[in-house]
Amino acid sequence: MRFKPLQSASLFTKFQLNLKSEPSFSPFNTFIMASQIQTLSSQTPATNGDNDGDDTLCSSVITNLPSEQEAAATLGRPSGYLTGEAHIERAWAHWNSLGRPKLIVAPMVDNSELPFRMLCRKYGAQAAYTPMLHSRIFGESEKYRSEEFTTCKEDRPLFVQFCANDPDILLESARKVEPYCDYVDINFGCPQRIARRGNYGAFLMDKLPLVKSLVEKLSQNLTVPVSCKIRIFPDLHDTINYAKMLEEAGCSLLAVHGRTRDEKDGKKIRANWQIIKAVREAVRIPVIANGNIRYVEDAWQCLEETGTEGVLSAEALLENPALFAGYRTPEWAPVGVCREGDLDQAELAVEYLRMCEKYPVPWRMVRSHVHKLLGEWFRVHPSVREDFNSQYKLTFEFLYGLVDRLRELGVRIPLHVKDNDSIEMSDNGNSA
Repeated sequence: MRFKPLQSASLFTKFQLNLKSEPSFSPFNTFIMASQIQTLSSQTPATNGDNDGDDTLCSSVITNLPSEQEAAATLGRPSGYLTGEAHIERAWAHWNSLGRPKLIVAPMVDNSELPFRMLCRKYGAQAAYTPMLHSRIFGESEKYRSEEFTTCKEDRPLFVQFCANDPDILLESARKVEPYCDYVDINFGCPQRIARRGNYGAFLMDKLPLVKSLVEKLSQNLTVPVSCKIRIFPDLHDTINYAKMLEEAGCSLLAVHGRTRDEKDGKKIRANWQIIKAVREAVRIPVIANGNIRYVEDAWQCLEETGTEGVLSAEALLENPALFAGYRTPEWAPVGVCREGDLDQAELAVEYLRMCEKYPVPWRMVRSHVHKLLGEWFRVHPSVREDFNSQYKLTFEFLYGLVDRLRELGVRIPLHVKDNDSIEMSDNGNSA
């Protein structure tokens, strides 16, 4: 069977923001606690692979959005900085209003974009994060906003994540996405060298007064709650104090990656669920866990062992967006425990491409996902991968043809499911 691209993207709509800009390691105990938006003003050229370069949009569909004044009237304005019991109560009331999602797509640069989020939601994800957005560039560049942040009404609950090191710049950008998300999230967890150079992410763990000021700025000025994603300190006491500081600054939900800033290799270093559990027991706001989720049974085990409200998955979802529906890649499908399922990664690749036709994104994101989804297939026929890599300009026709070619070469690497073909759940969502 040959896969054909959708004939028209004009049947679908999305929110594509294109807005004018609005006018050495320090131990924690040395830290002293210091006291729908504007109408689209322009549009990105519509293409379907006709523009040069991978940073152009696949195609363009535009939805007019309400003015900032109309959005503010709908959202209301913050009713003052909530502290103590009022803050905790509001944090839980908001989380409960979202249905307390347990299976969540983690933020991934260039990879947790709208079509991928929607594909994961189809296969069991109950909430999702956007890719990390650079707060300064988001505030300054219409092109960056329109290409890097897109959403739709079905894309909820949604966390919009920013990296930042300036509270005022962060607030300016957060206000632009406030009507379209359920949390504005601050990235305090990125451990990569680019974060060190840019002075953001996990490297702000050395600058805790700045961390506190970023959270306070948003919590005092936004209507939507503020969440934070962190990594752990080498010392448990420092990690607990860090989490408490964020809660006191106004964080309403905390995502904890159970590795330190220096523990970058998730395949070699297991995340520490016991530290995540200790954080969950130390704070009063909702906590979600990040780390060690290879298949859905890992998620239920993590929930049971940590007592957290939910779990995040990142890398494993890139190869298997159906992870939360109970599917496993062959690597995690032991003989006698699992059997071949009725789904494979080529089918998921086709579904992803159709999502991209419906919800356009830059071609570089599409290229990255096709590599991840079909990586094992390309290893069987490296010549197909070479042809893919040689394509400077991608088109949907070429990509659908790529899948057809692999099929015609006899490749099929099925995803697997447990032999009982179901995952028994108790009423609270954990495995029974």
